[in-house]
Amino acid sequence: QVQLVESGGGLVQPGGSLRLSCVASGSIISSNTMAWARQAPGKQRELVAFITSSGNTNYADSVKGRFTISKDNAKNTVFLQMNSLKSEDTAVYFCRAQFRTVYYWGQGTQVTVSS
Repeated sequence: QVQLVESGGGLVQPGGSLRLSCVASGSIISSNTMAWARQAPGKQRELVAFITSSGNTNYADSVKGRFTISKDNAKNTVFLQMNSLKSEDTAVYFCRAQFRTVYYWGQGTQVTVSS
């Protein structure tokens, strides 16, 4: 069973930055695609960014140029650096691991962008 634990969320002003972390059990990060997704109140969960086992990355258009996904295989940790935050980035952010044909999700961390 894969366990994912997110941290780093909080309240930030528009234009500010936050760095989310996701620690995974085992060594799943090094050999599988990892992703961050978010879900705002009343909206569907949307994929924000993913990183493959080889380090290739992809981003949703809404965060391209502002968010950066990265990972540290030795620490079994995936990061999401979020800069130039906007009010519309407010959501619960989830870490996702893809292992073969199964997706595992963390419990989520709240990000609120407000003045």
